[in-house]
Amino acid sequence: MSSPVVVAEIVRSGFVEGHHYGSVVALDPEGGVDWSVGVVDEPVLPRSCNKPVQALAMVRAGLDLPPDLLALACASHSGEPFHVEGARRILASAGLTEDALQTPPDYPIDDQARDEVVRGGGARTPILMNCSGKHAAMLATCVLNGWPVETYLAPDHPLQRAIAETFAELTGEPVTTVAVDGCGAPLLSTSLVGLARAFRTLAVATDGPERRVADAIREHPAYVSGTRRDELALLTAIPGAIGKAGAESCYAVALPDGRAFALKTDDGAPRVRPVLMAEAMRRSGVLELEGVDADAVRRTGEHLLLGGGEPVGEIRASW
Repeated sequence: MSSPVVVAEIVRSGFVEGHHYGSVVALDPEGGVDWSVGVVDEPVLPRSCNKPVQALAMVRAGLDLPPDLLALACASHSGEPFHVEGARRILASAGLTEDALQTPPDYPIDDQARDEVVRGGGARTPILMNCSGKHAAMLATCVLNGWPVETYLAPDHPLQRAIAETFAELTGEPVTTVAVDGCGAPLLSTSLVGLARAFRTLAVATDGPERRVADAIREHPAYVSGTRRDELALLTAIPGAIGKAGAESCYAVALPDGRAFALKTDDGAPRVRPVLMAEAMRRSGVLELEGVDADAVRRTGEHLLLGGGEPVGEIRASW
């Protein structure tokens, strides 16, 4: 982002000791820009926020998974046992084992899940890496279509070309940068407006592959993140919402009424991401919608600062 602005203040004992810079955009129910902060029309790398759109491309290519496993294909999972077992189920459905995965070996990103692996004598493995559900789904899509599995991460692979086409369609923007994501898969750029637009398309779909992906996220949000994650808390507090967080403090959420949100901070700090999304929900009136647990949404945006083990400040949105 060329000109991010201050989006959050770090306040300790009443003193503003620092800031987070970034950008936020909100689309109205009709899909137009309702309001924005900072730079929202220049390309960014949305990181794992791209996963639901990648999953859509796989479903369009014939991938047929039950809803829980389709949600896992959209996930940056915590590495809890049900996530790992689910990734193995996807692979087994295609006659593959975890040896086919090209995710880098890793521990679970959830602290408790990681500690359990370490206490059990486990090591970093590809199946524990948070993107293994997506990669398992990519491999299953390749098997289904007779595409090579050894090169499934190459940008010119038929799978990745199909994903790029779907991504450009849903964002409504050309892909100007193809980078390499942390998991090794191609990473496609778009603006925050484009990212919000893509999530909106999924959230308002009434049928077809788009509806299948959205419903999988709605029905199994714990598979998209984990049982102890702020993303799960937000999605369960807002009926019908879909959402996905990504590295470098990127986040996209869309509602079935057509409202959609996307944000990113320049420093990539994950601590401020839910703070900003909760404020975006408040500013757009989401907390007043029927069925929304407003208190639960607010709690996702609380980040207290401690002094001597006691709360002495907070990170708060500043727009």
